[in-house]
Amino acid sequence: MLSQRPLVVRIDRAALTHNLGVARRATLAAHPQARVLAVIKANAYGHGILRAAEALRNADGFAVLSLDEALALRHAGYSHPIVLLEGFFSGDELEAMAHAHLRPVIHREDQITLLARAALPHRLDVWLKIDTGMHRLGIPASRARAALAALQACASVASVTLMTHFAGADEPAIGVAAQQQVFSECTQGLALPVSLANSAALLRYPAVVGDWVRPGIMLYGASPFAGQTGSDLGLAAAMTLESRLIAVRRVARGEGLGYGHAFMAPQDMNIGIVACGYADGYPRHAPTGTPILVEGRETRTLGRVSMDMLCVDLTPCPNAHVGSPVTLWGGALPAERVAAAAGTIAYELFTALSARVPVEET
Repeated sequence: MLSQRPLVVRIDRAALTHNLGVARRATLAAHPQARVLAVIKANAYGHGILRAAEALRNADGFAVLSLDEALALRHAGYSHPIVLLEGFFSGDELEAMAHAHLRPVIHREDQITLLARAALPHRLDVWLKIDTGMHRLGIPASRARAALAALQACASVASVTLMTHFAGADEPAIGVAAQQQVFSECTQGLALPVSLANSAALLRYPAVVGDWVRPGIMLYGASPFAGQTGSDLGLAAAMTLESRLIAVRRVARGEGLGYGHAFMAPQDMNIGIVACGYADGYPRHAPTGTPILVEGRETRTLGRVSMDMLCVDLTPCPNAHVGSPVTLWGGALPAERVAAAAGTIAYELFTALSARVPVEET
């Protein structure tokens, strides 16, 4: 018998398609020939990689993390260009990548050595990642030309696209100018396609769109910018996490609630117990006051989040009862607001959802 626990995550495929349209329009306004590489790594930010791929089928390509993700797309019939954002972890993966016509990102010089030694059934289109200041992955800018020459000399390489990743496109105090200058200087005169812009850069710095844009979080309806929601940017939330009240309790003034009595009732009050906890992916560190909707009315969480449950203040919802609907995020409650209250970002809320939460499509 299937579990009747009321927690469910609803994925709106039409919202994903809408958001791709927003990304496409922003791209074309900046560079009419630029293409859109939809980032669907991390199980499409928790939305389901094959579900998202279908909704984003009109993207010009997909970006994923692992060979397994890429092969799942190929096996599902997707012939789009597929970029592997961390490249390959072992030379043993190269033959499968060649057979599937995948495009690995090259970010270490030893990867070039492995490519040079490989005898592959097909030549690979590769992306060369240049570290312009993120200092995470990438060939140092000072060695980018030498790395490019080595790649172009590889018999197993068909073409090279140049890329970098911005550390502060979402931070006005940092921006992209410094990294863009480094990239421009080390690639000057090269007639190769480039990929620079993530969601934040696409929306805020259209001058750096390049030939391929790489929207991620915006495809799922969330804003990359602090203090803004996706709806502020014309995006539609693709994920809604919903549950119901499974108990209603009366707590007297001065009584403690939940583990550690982290919340003490300031007066007699009604408390609702929601079927959702940190084992479902709700942030354990979400404090008292994190926004939540009960019967469509905004209220707040109370005390510590438990493994399978959390508590809510029913003062603004006097008619709430066992079975009353609860929205943890999505719809009228932007995930960005919940994330901000919990000291995190919407990316983490989406990707942290547990596999035990059933998914429904709308």
